[in-house]
Amino acid sequence: MPTYVAFLRAINLGPRNRYPMAELRAALAAAGFTDVATHIQTGNVRLGTSARSVPRLTERLEAVVAADRGFPSTSWC
Repeated sequence: MPTYVAFLRAINLGPRNRYPMAELRAALAAAGFTDVATHIQTGNVRLGTSARSVPRLTERLEAVVAADRGFPSTSWC
């Protein structure tokens, strides 16, 4: 299974975009990602997935954040 590194923007920037990393890891694990790890409070995430399409993976990550937190995030994988 491939491992990706995602850089989620707008995480923990400003008072409205707070996302504790434990909750982010839990949301991503619940969405089916594996071996989810975060780096401090940055929104940088390492995860495993069988996905092969980076654009689709990016859309999925952004959808998980929006569904769980209600604010948009852009990401790079």
